[in-house]
Order: sequence, then structure tokens, then C-alpha cells
Amino acid sequence: MRFFTQRRQFKDLSEQEVLALAISSEEDDARIYRSYAEMLRADYPDTAQVFDGMALEEDGHRQALISAHRMRFGEVIPLIRREHVAGFYARRPVWLMQNLGLERIREEAEVMERDAGRFYLEAAKRSTDAGTRKLLGDLAAAEAGHETRAAELTAEHLDADSRSDEDRLAHRQFVLTWVQPGLAGLMDGSVSTLAPIFATAFATQDTWTTFLVGLAASVGAGISMGFTEAASDDGELSGRGSPMKRGIASGVMTTVGGLGHALPYLIPHFWTATSIAWIIVFIELWAIAWIQNRYMETPFLRASMQVVLGGALVLAAGVLIGSG
Repeated sequence: MRFFTQRRQFKDLSEQEVLALAISSEEDDARIYRSYAEMLRADYPDTAQVFDGMALEEDGHRQALISAHRMRFGEVIPLIRREHVAGFYARRPVWLMQNLGLERIREEAEVMERDAGRFYLEAAKRSTDAGTRKLLGDLAAAEAGHETRAAELTAEHLDADSRSDEDRLAHRQFVLTWVQPGLAGLMDGSVSTLAPIFATAFATQDTWTTFLVGLAASVGAGISMGFTEAASDDGELSGRGSPMKRGIASGVMTTVGGLGHALPYLIPHFWTATSIAWIIVFIELWAIAWIQNRYMETPFLRASMQVVLGGALVLAAGVLIGSG
């Protein structure tokens, strides 16, 4: 396999290189935890303190590893990083985590600890020096125990009320940034395209023409809704989050809503395609009512009456116009 990659195999690393790899990995993990802390500090200050504490733990591991390297191999630490070793665990870039929720960041930290623990166990097995073997084994145990340490830090900096407040804020931000514009797009795409699609269907009874009209209406509405949402509010004062995220949510869901009842017209038989499209419309409208009830706290009966009745009226208008 070494002919197909320029990366080193873990089994081929010397003990000095294993220690150097551990040192660089601890440095990287400490930076990641501090980046998480800074990223969360403004909105979730208590969780940021937890990540600050975890970064200090990684600093302690790094210092112990450097001391072990100095005793055995001297002051010069070889430059070797996790991306230089084939199959070595990778870390998700911090900038990707900015798009994920608070709970997902917490889960990523748990994965980091498990990965580090496995590495130290394997490294300890390969060490021939008793002191180094003990250190690596202790670090494996420490990484395994970080879940307990994280719980201690959480208890210290993040009491039940603080965590509840942060979770509630994270949920609200998710609703404002993704659910609300996505729901608006789904409603627009599902309802506003009903009339042109079914008017074309009953006017021409040509499934391919109907599909093309539905495709054009869905994509056009998606582009329009996406740009409108992104340009309407930069999120600075309203706290609704990134306009790019909201625009994507709105545009994509608008397109999906329209395509749902346009795609059946790829079926060449008119009444088969139309029957399936009606069923999909029914599912779409009830799905919108459920989302309104689940995330927007709209009473289900009121949401269903608004959405289903409105959609039924638009559908009827399209059929009547096309049949006339």
C-alpha cells in the first residue's frame, strides 16, 4: 500500500515519532477546544467555560508528553502531524462546525476524546520504554475519563438552569435560521405552484408539458424566494442568523415544494400522474401543518385549516382554469 500513498503507516513510526505525533495532536485539540469556546462565548458563555477547561486539560497532556520526549530523545521534536499518517483519525474543521448546533458540537468533542483514547492505547502497546508506556497508558485512561471530567466541568460551569437556557436559545436560533425560512419556502413552493401546474395539466392533458411548467415554476420560485429571504434581513438586529443560510433554506424548500407534485407528470399516463400528484399535494399540506405545530407552536387545528383550506382553494382554481 505504501506505493499508493505518501503517508506513513502508523506501524512504521519510531517511538520518538509516536511521541511527536501525540504532542502535535494534543496541540491541535487544545486549539480546537479554544476555538469552540470563542465561537460559543457570546451566546453560550457557560458552555464556553467548559471548553476552556477541556483545553487546559489538553495543555497538561502536551506538557507531560514534551517532558517524556525531552528525557528520552532531547529537545528537538520531529515535525509529524496526524495528516502525515495513513488511517490516523482526522478532526472536522472548526469552520464546518459553525453551521452545526450546540448539541452537535458537544457530540464532536466526545468523538475527539474517544479517538485520542484509542490512539494512546495503540501507542502504549508499541512502546518498549516502561516510563513512556506508563505515560501513554495513563493518557489513554485520562482520555477515557474525560467524559467524567467533562461532566465535572459541566457541573461546575453549567448548572441545570444555564444549560436549559442555552438549549432553549440554540433551539430558537435553529428555528429562526432554518425552520422559519424553510417553512415559508415549502408553503410558497407547495401552494403557489398548484395553480399553474394543474391549470396546465387540465388544459393540455400533456404530462411532459405539465412537468416542464412545474419544473420551471418550482426552480424560478426557489431562486426568487432564496434571494428575497437573503436580501430582506442581514440578521444583525433581528438575530435570525446568516442571510446565506436562510436564503438557502428558503430557496431549496420552495423548489422541493413545487417539484413534489410536478415530478409525477414524468409518468406518461395523464390520470395516473394526476392522481399521484393529488396524493402528494395532500401529504405536503399536512406536512406543512405538522411543521407549523411542531416548531412554530401553531395549534394543529388552526394550522391545518389555514394550509389545507388555502391549498385546496388554489388547487381548485388551477383545475377550473385549466378545464375552462
